[in-house]
Amino acid sequence: MLRSGTTVAAALAIWVLWRFLRGNPPALIPGRAGLVVASLYALAALTFVSAVFNTSTANLVFILAFNTVFATFLSWLLLKERPKPVTLVAMMAMLCGTLIIVFDGMGSGSIIGDLLALSSAFLLAAAITVTRSSGRDMGFASLVATVVPFAIAVIMVSKIGFRVEEPWWVILDGAIIFPLSFFCLAKGPKYLPGPEVAMFYLLETVLAPIWVWMIFTEVPRWATIVGGAILVLTLIAHSLWQLREERRRDAQYSGSILT
Repeated sequence: MLRSGTTVAAALAIWVLWRFLRGNPPALIPGRAGLVVASLYALAALTFVSAVFNTSTANLVFILAFNTVFATFLSWLLLKERPKPVTLVAMMAMLCGTLIIVFDGMGSGSIIGDLLALSSAFLLAAAITVTRSSGRDMGFASLVATVVPFAIAVIMVSKIGFRVEEPWWVILDGAIIFPLSFFCLAKGPKYLPGPEVAMFYLLETVLAPIWVWMIFTEVPRWATIVGGAILVLTLIAHSLWQLREERRRDAQYSGSILT
């Protein structure tokens, strides 16, 4: 409740400030497409928080990296953007890595959490696909969507009471880190090619299990390490290939202009 509530408050405060200073803020929920995107982000937030308490952090972040595969598949299915053969190969490799983690979860009792994490990856990919197909600015929709988990949490807290061990860490996360991270991810492609932004995003997948291992001594299982390594290495290789192809096309375009 505290994290989602501070995120909603921060989003509304930023929107009001933007309106006061510039007078042309993006719509909080831009039309029907915005409502769909906000709903998908809201469901993803619910499945994500549920997965946190039902599987290990390493499993969660590695499986969330699978959203790239879901996004490629949904773009192919709904937007008719046929992936290249090398992308299909990368998708198969990532599928193998994810299956290693999920099948290990069946034996370790974390299968529910792994499936919730997989649901989060799919919902995030669906939100990205709808955003891309609409062409609308959905930056605030993803933040306002946290009003749904906030409302559910309010109902739960009203029944069981309110107690937070470290409230300032939660407020820091909800009011600053979460909104700022989404803002930076939305602004990144304006200054860097998409593949480079995707490579920086992989830092979460790598660093989160390490930090949790260091701070909470939550040691990842070997299957998680193997499956996660397959996911990360495949994503890095595919991102590097995309970057090289994009630079090659830019060089050809510049050469054609000069000639």
